[in-house]
Amino acid sequence: MVADAPALRRADWEPRPAGRSSAQTRPERAAERIAALAAATEPGDRLGTKDELRAECGVSVGTFNEALRLAQARGVVTVRPGPGGGLFASRQSPMVRLGNSVLALDEDTASVADAIRLRDALDPLLVEDALQHASRLDITAMRVELQQMHAAAEELDGTAFIHANWALHARIAAISPNAMLRSFYTSLLDLIESHVLSVQPVDGQPLPDYIRSRYELHAALVEAITEKDSDRALELIHEHNTTMATPSADEDLSAAVPSG
Repeated sequence: MVADAPALRRADWEPRPAGRSSAQTRPERAAERIAALAAATEPGDRLGTKDELRAECGVSVGTFNEALRLAQARGVVTVRPGPGGGLFASRQSPMVRLGNSVLALDEDTASVADAIRLRDALDPLLVEDALQHASRLDITAMRVELQQMHAAAEELDGTAFIHANWALHARIAAISPNAMLRSFYTSLLDLIESHVLSVQPVDGQPLPDYIRSRYELHAALVEAITEKDSDRALELIHEHNTTMATPSADEDLSAAVPSG
């Protein structure tokens, strides 16, 4: 049995709130038009040829090809070649629908806080999988991400630090053999990452101390996974998720920055 493709990442399909369509690119607007046509039909129905759909969208060949790539990545259409071919409405797989449901969350502070809470709840499951399944190559890859975190911590670069931080979490998630867990977790990371810019300390702690303490915690977590020390790893991930900053409902997301 072949597993479903992973749920979408924000780079492939980024839903936008109502009233912000003017900020979309032409391929994104055309892809939404294709998606709307597909949504108005039954799965398997023929929408038309590429030329017919391009004319419907009113875009150039290059723009339409990019829009079609986005629509296919979203899982809303399939393309069939040959006589009688063209674009057809698709029935999204459960895995793709799951990814789309995460990316379709309202883009506000409350939704991001909810995503962080869900991510925290999944962290112990991913750590358990990493303890059981991490290979030598996985350990090496995690240590590479740690090096990026260390460099950012030394330079007190909050933006680079938080992105390296999440890259490490994504790398730990990649070890899990559970495709649904991996996909859901990385979709949550994408949603959170789209709203934060840097690292913000908690309780008035100086930024250098906070960043370095977060680095040391992650370094200890990777070491515990390497040593297959389950008790220590789960203790650290609990500490990780109870000592991080999270945005409150009335904070500006461009300034409030949770650390992972």
